[in-house]
Amino acid sequence: MSRPTIHSRSTPLSSRRRFLAATAGLMATGLPTIARGAERPAVNGPRATDGDDRHEPDWDERFTLTVGQKDGDLIGRDDRVLQAAVDYVARMGGGTVRILPGAYTLRNSVFLPSGIRLFGSGSESIITRGPSETVKLAADSDWYDQEITLAKAGGYRVGDGVVLKTKNPHNGSVDVIRRTLVARSGNRFKLDDGIRKNLWLSGQPTCSSLFPLLTSERTADVVIENLTLDGNRSNTENLNGNYGGAIFLQDCNRYTIRGVEARNYNGDGISFQICHDVVVEDCHSHDNADLGLHPGSGSQRPLLKNNRLERNTIGLFWCWGVKFGLAEGNTMAGNRNYGISIGHNDTDNVMRNNHVSDSGKVGILFRDDARGQDFWANRNLVEGNTIVDSGGETGVAIDVQGQTKDVRLVGNTIQETRRPMQRIGIRIAAAAGPVEVRDNAIDGVSQAIVDERAT
Repeated sequence: MSRPTIHSRSTPLSSRRRFLAATAGLMATGLPTIARGAERPAVNGPRATDGDDRHEPDWDERFTLTVGQKDGDLIGRDDRVLQAAVDYVARMGGGTVRILPGAYTLRNSVFLPSGIRLFGSGSESIITRGPSETVKLAADSDWYDQEITLAKAGGYRVGDGVVLKTKNPHNGSVDVIRRTLVARSGNRFKLDDGIRKNLWLSGQPTCSSLFPLLTSERTADVVIENLTLDGNRSNTENLNGNYGGAIFLQDCNRYTIRGVEARNYNGDGISFQICHDVVVEDCHSHDNADLGLHPGSGSQRPLLKNNRLERNTIGLFWCWGVKFGLAEGNTMAGNRNYGISIGHNDTDNVMRNNHVSDSGKVGILFRDDARGQDFWANRNLVEGNTIVDSGGETGVAIDVQGQTKDVRLVGNTIQETRRPMQRIGIRIAAAAGPVEVRDNAIDGVSQAIVDERAT
């Protein structure tokens, strides 16, 4: 059969008229039509269609695999058995890895694939790690290399997760590189990926056995639920929250973290960078060296509900460019600097019905991020929160710094149960733009509202 010829010429006016006339005739017959600009029809009763990852039937049963130390489909007590489990379930098209009671001690992160549910036994399923070690490099490695040479092998093994740090030879900043050791000859180790930075001895490069406990990059549709993560903080070095945490996600979508305890990590409890539609609810992130909950740069639409963020340096830290998020019903208690910190281009977020108490410096801080033309935390709503006992003798419950504008502070309760001293309820910087302050109950402070714009 000959194939029809496809012409690229423009449609003659007479043909266009015939087409329009035919369309009008179809409309007259009463056949369904969709007006231009209307919503597409709703998807009802979806089928599993190859390549369609947006609409999936709600199956009655998916694959489940159990991991235990004495019983289960897979038996073990380290990252290897957990990694084998999540990879197997992902190969089955998704499902649940159920972690049975026990302490699982990792030498590397568990890397999460898309479409899985990692479900534990609450306080009885503990994922932890051993002490960290740092060793200097003994030879230069260029940015295109995929190997390093250590001054001594130390306790390193093939399969270990490591962080390489060095002083950048061009601008003096610190470069941080996360990798896995995959092969070895003596003190010489191959990495799982290229370095892409210069590890020159002049920059005093080091290799540290540091890693997030659970991590992922460029994956989607994952649930982490009912687990305890312990970072062994007293025996490990610090890992910056832009690179690690008890949970660390990079460029991921639609993660749900529910009922997780993230504790004692020498860094952040829960951190995600450029991740969208992340839900963190009913979690307890406490006694971490840095941030309890860190919705990181560029993350859109985070939903943070009913979490307890206690005794971290900062409870909830909105990073750079976090937008259209909701933090509701959370408790931030005893955090060493701030209960909540929001700043650099974090706009259009809502903080509602949270309880912030015993913050070391400020209850809720709007940071002065004067790095660009308009990088302040504008158009945010702070509503119905309770803020108790903020800072030292000069503490502030809500501090609006810099040129922050179009912020609404509505219906909050601010209490100071200690002596008033020089403490302030709400302070608004002289350079700030419009700020709505309405229906707030403020008690026990030296000055309820200090508006420096009026002086």
